[in-house]
Amino acid sequence: MASVLIALGGNIGDVRDTFRRAISNICGMTQAALIARSSDYATAPVGGVPQDDYVNAVIEIETELDPHALLFTLHRIEQKFGRNRVAETRWGPRGLDLDMIAYDDVLIAKPELTLPHPRATERAFVLVPLAEIAPDREIAGMTVADWLKQVRTNDIRKLPGLN
Repeated sequence: MASVLIALGGNIGDVRDTFRRAISNICGMTQAALIARSSDYATAPVGGVPQDDYVNAVIEIETELDPHALLFTLHRIEQKFGRNRVAETRWGPRGLDLDMIAYDDVLIAKPELTLPHPRATERAFVLVPLAEIAPDREIAGMTVADWLKQVRTNDIRKLPGLN
């Protein structure tokens, strides 16, 4: 079984409910076990497109799917929740974004998949929730906790838990 870190994001609709349903789909469609789930965080959008704040979270799963099969499945789940990667505006609003951050210690550099995620260590909206569930996990040669020390986090706020 591989340990996989997946970032979730969205800013359209009831994102927190979407996360709940998407995580259920991820575990069901990949026959994965949910190992950990971070809190949800409100974060400012990146990329300059005017839009509402995002909600971000990270999960850790264990799965037997290989990285490419898992990526295909994650994209199918995004589509199920209304995402159209071809038609959307880059950095624009979306109901669900699923990014594979790391798959064990696998290194892949292909046009369709780069692991670890090439920008995860620069993004506070990934590192803050990731540090909550896996601060000692190494990504690109450093721990998540050490990467987190290098980014600005003052515009990220933890959302209250759901009942």
